[in-house]
Amino acid sequence: MPFFWKPYKSDVTNFIEELKAKKPALESDQRAGRALLWDRALDRQEQAEWRDAKVPQQPYVYQTKTGA
Repeated sequence: MPFFWKPYKSDVTNFIEELKAKKPALESDQRAGRALLWDRALDRQEQAEWRDAKVPQQPYVYQTKTGA
């Protein structure tokens, strides 16, 4: 390997590194935003109720039900 070789960095990687350098609180803001919508405790009782209330779908959804 030549002594002047340096590892390749893509334009996207450079952009992200520059953005993080300009806004050091970016990652913590992203984590806080994620916590608002996704990082929540799940209620197993509610999950069981949703699962039990699910109606099975017929094989061809656009066909009207015929017969009994």
